[in-house]
Amino acid sequence: MRTFITILLFFTVTNAFAQKKNAPLEISHLTGDFYIYITHQDIDGSPYPANGMYMVTDEGAVIFDTPWDSTQYQPLLDTIWARHHKKVIMSIATHWHEDRTRGFDYYNQQGIRTYATTQTDELCKEHHKARAKYLINNDTTFTIGGHTFQTYYGGEGHTSDNIVIWFGKEKILYGGCLIKSTEAQNLGNLEDANVKAWAATIKKIQAKFGKPNFIIPGHQSWKSKNSLNYTLKLVEEYNRKHK
Repeated sequence: MRTFITILLFFTVTNAFAQKKNAPLEISHLTGDFYIYITHQDIDGSPYPANGMYMVTDEGAVIFDTPWDSTQYQPLLDTIWARHHKKVIMSIATHWHEDRTRGFDYYNQQGIRTYATTQTDELCKEHHKARAKYLINNDTTFTIGGHTFQTYYGGEGHTSDNIVIWFGKEKILYGGCLIKSTEAQNLGNLEDANVKAWAATIKKIQAKFGKPNFIIPGHQSWKSKNSLNYTLKLVEEYNRKHK
């Protein structure tokens, strides 16, 4: 009986830990053909969300950033197929960190066209991270299945390579980790950041894209339209304290 109870306790604890670490994929409709998907990683004992986005087109679906949780690579593809009867044909990363690029190896194997900037690719190579098959040399406009979007590098911030993606018709600014949610209490992971340059980068983005209808940060809530101003506030407060 003691052996049985020990085994049962082991599997109960192991299963609970697995469920905590591998929180389920979450998908929310943003607008039109655009959807936000959320995956998680365990941070300080709790699942922490990372935002990605996908767009449904006549040619197939496009993923912006890959899932952070490797157990969700295939479920994301399966869910998109089940909901929209579209295969994922393309994936673009907004910078080199694992919450944006981790799924590249898997999606390369599935025949999905993976893209990153040359800056991102160099950093992925340097840090032995998964790499895209196709490179973006400069700010680039893509037209896929009736939808048009552009990549834009405004400068350093969260990382030296962080880009944003702009959907002009819908006025969606997909910001990745360069943009902080209004739920954020601080700037988060600064290991690869250039905080002194971050404010100027945000101001360039504001000047270029005006007032977006939607702003998608890399983590936490994406419901506010004030994320750019809030990020700027966090950056300026940080720089005042760290002169």
